[in-house]
Amino acid sequence: MHKGLFDLTGKAAAVIGAGSGIGEAVAVGFAGHGAHVACLDVKDDAVRRVVQVIEAQGGSAEAAQLDVTDRAAVERAFDTLHSRRGSLDIVVCTPAINVRKPILKYTDEEFERVIDVNLRGSFIVLRAAGRVMTGQKRGSIILFSSIRSQVVEPGQAVYAATKAAVLQMVKTAAAEFGPDGVRVNAIGPGVVETPLTAPIKADADWYRAYAAKTVFNRWARVEEMVGPAVFLASDAASYVTGTILFADGGWLAADGRFTPPGM
Repeated sequence: MHKGLFDLTGKAAAVIGAGSGIGEAVAVGFAGHGAHVACLDVKDDAVRRVVQVIEAQGGSAEAAQLDVTDRAAVERAFDTLHSRRGSLDIVVCTPAINVRKPILKYTDEEFERVIDVNLRGSFIVLRAAGRVMTGQKRGSIILFSSIRSQVVEPGQAVYAATKAAVLQMVKTAAAEFGPDGVRVNAIGPGVVETPLTAPIKADADWYRAYAAKTVFNRWARVEEMVGPAVFLASDAASYVTGTILFADGGWLAADGRFTPPGM
């Protein structure tokens, strides 16, 4: 009876940020588990390439350009997918930006840009998906938070604030949408090799320092975010809502500062 718990066959999924990084990996992973995937990203050429990858592997997908901060466009994309496929079963939102600066050096424009994409964009997606899914009485919404919702470092004030806010929105939406059969959860990655973290990877000392914060002494691959996403999207997580699943290589579990003698 448990064999099909992770099967997404017949599900219609929208993955925002599917043009690269974690979003791309999740889109390909969902298709591999049977879902029809709408690959959405601000970069049109990128999502069309991802659709070609999915179709070459025998999956079902479509592509469209989408700016996560464009409320009307997000609502239209979800309504269109729901109308064509008969349901909107899964929505994943991955886009985020980070301006690494001390608080005293942050400009108003930088603050607004990070807030606009990370927080306002996530809220737009959450609200639009919630309206469709509560109407159909089912669905799974997955937003991306971060370990920065829990721990910080210098230069992360605004990014960390948005990721903590995403988690609180997830909890609230789970409480509000739950009576209508809609689940809402977050994934909290640690350090993952993506375009967003490329500047860190380019600095060997910085890269090694982050790797050493994990118990595996390495960064995550984008493919390692697929399993958590598939779990939260699938019937395997039918009683899981309002929480965050950390995929951080043990970053939050161990302080990483010192190994006692004899250990």
